[in-house]
Amino acid sequence: MFKKSIGALGVLTFGYMSSGANPAMALDVSAATQESSEIDLHLDHDEEGHDDAHAHEDGKQDTIIVEATRLGRRVQDEPMRVEVINREEIEEKAIMRPGNISMIVAETGGVRVQTTSPALGSANIRMQGMAGRYTQLLADGLPLYGGQTASIGLLQIPPTDLRQVEVIKGSASSLYGGSALGGVVNLVSRRPNEVAEGEVLFNATTQNGQDLTAYYSTPLSEGFGASITAGAHRQSEQDLDSDGWIDLSGYERFTARPRVFWEGANGANVYWTAGAMKEERQGGNIAGRMVADGSVFQQNQNSMRFDSGLIAEIPLNDGINANFRASGMVQDHEHLFGDLREDDTHESYLVEASVSGTLGNTGWIAGLANQTDVFRSDIFPDFDYSYEVPGLFAQIDQDVFDDLSFSASGRIDEHSEYGTQFSPRVSVLYRPGDWTIRGSVGQGFFAPTPFVEAIEAAGLSRLDPLSNLQEETAKTASLDIGYRMGAAEANINMFASDVENSVQLEEYASTNTGVNDRVRLVNAEGMSRIRGSEFLLRYYLGDFKVTGSYLYLDATEIDVSSGVRKEIELTPKHSAGFVAMWEQHDRGRVGFEAYYTGKQKLEGNPYLSESKPYVHLGLLAEAIFGRVSVFINAENLLDVKQTDEHPLVLPNRAADGQWTTDIWSRNDGFILNGGIRLKFGG
Repeated sequence: MFKKSIGALGVLTFGYMSSGANPAMALDVSAATQESSEIDLHLDHDEEGHDDAHAHEDGKQDTIIVEATRLGRRVQDEPMRVEVINREEIEEKAIMRPGNISMIVAETGGVRVQTTSPALGSANIRMQGMAGRYTQLLADGLPLYGGQTASIGLLQIPPTDLRQVEVIKGSASSLYGGSALGGVVNLVSRRPNEVAEGEVLFNATTQNGQDLTAYYSTPLSEGFGASITAGAHRQSEQDLDSDGWIDLSGYERFTARPRVFWEGANGANVYWTAGAMKEERQGGNIAGRMVADGSVFQQNQNSMRFDSGLIAEIPLNDGINANFRASGMVQDHEHLFGDLREDDTHESYLVEASVSGTLGNTGWIAGLANQTDVFRSDIFPDFDYSYEVPGLFAQIDQDVFDDLSFSASGRIDEHSEYGTQFSPRVSVLYRPGDWTIRGSVGQGFFAPTPFVEAIEAAGLSRLDPLSNLQEETAKTASLDIGYRMGAAEANINMFASDVENSVQLEEYASTNTGVNDRVRLVNAEGMSRIRGSEFLLRYYLGDFKVTGSYLYLDATEIDVSSGVRKEIELTPKHSAGFVAMWEQHDRGRVGFEAYYTGKQKLEGNPYLSESKPYVHLGLLAEAIFGRVSVFINAENLLDVKQTDEHPLVLPNRAADGQWTTDIWSRNDGFILNGGIRLKFGG
């Protein structure tokens, strides 16, 4: 039968299954806890029904509900391919990188966290070879970080209050509109328990970085609960190769996010959150040093963001709910590019209303939404834009048989600049025995803005105002096959994406000198084609877990200057990973990881046209003493640095305004971090 959470949106729910649930669909908790302490849900094909629950002392199990797909189905019942990173793995990654979520998503198969600004260290999320601007970052299903999340935003979100992270690869425009052309990362928050609980984590690194994060949740009056998370983070500037250019940008950042939850006796529930973030980040030349033209080029960014979101769900009658979502975000930036200051404001607003329900083996939702995205520049008003995007959406999930189900969704958006856009997606799930087979096809669009990766890194000063651009569109497809036999799991995912009207930067000379010193955004002719496969093997042996992965990517596009098809830059054709972990809940964990990144096409790099392969090695250890744990983590044991291969700073400033090559490797060298985590209450 159709299985879903109490709420159609799945945002406020935490479903339960009794220990007497259908054995074909539920995990034997006692056996699971003996064999592996607690099953890790990072694997996207946990759908086999073995990894969908965790044990409670009261004999109940927490069912893992996928919230990003709107209808709140269990992860193993979801026809759409979703990877779920659970709380245990979030805790593991948090002690590796407590200040932001980059480590959590970076080690997900098919996902690459790409550094976009060598000066500021900003990064975005590339899904299966697609550009980072196509990935929508959500918090509990809300675009709290903007319709098009800025690259720096990934580094400003601490993982302290996350319960799980959900990753949808491929076009999700049918669910979330044009900002989700390449996929979705949904950050799901922790919920207050029946008693107050919290934790405090302190971390320090050998590169003079420190993090302090805190989380506290408590029940309030009947039906109410609340939580708050806050953090303070700093990093001093580091010039690791003594060339006068900062390799690790310095920053000071403060964050705070309260949340309030309410659930009524009739199943109605309301969730409210607000967030505040303030950061000062410094990069570029260190004091007293210059770039090649004899000038001092400092690159700084001060950011301040405020956001708020509300989700409400009201039962209308048996099986039918009314749902409401709203959010708003305002973010101010003060940029410094050498002697030029660029100040700007980004705003994003969402209002959405829907009705959802279940009828037998069918789940459905239909609604309307309006997304507003605004940009205002104090210095370059020609780039200002205000997009209004009202839309209608619908989705239906159907269990045809016990082992066969499908999901179909569609959305029509009326974009104020790019007109009517239709985004469909169809997914099918088939589970014969120990096999799990998923297929999915989708289509979506993206509304161009000035903020491609190079412009986010270099600013607007050398970019021509946008003109005659068409929307970018993509068709995506995937076939996912998983098999489980005892303690061994295997999975292969084959995927393809065709992107039309891909927006690229084109260089040109604005004077008679023949030197390219200006850029403009144009739609590329022809189609960008991405083809690839992900392979994953996992084996559990008592308290040990071993995971191996491999990703193959063939990504090409038409060059806007020559009209010739070429490899997409900074996209390795081969990459692989190996992770071994020993873990016991009351004692601690010890882990080893090794990641291989193959050759990448480089552009605008006078030193290399193709990068060299490199290997990243890491070690992690955490010892638990009751409610106190002590951890130490070693990253980049081989001390890999891009500056060991060639200089980071260019001999001449690039046409787009950057003074550095792109980052294709690590640039931070060996880093050791360690600290202490204290849990209380609960």
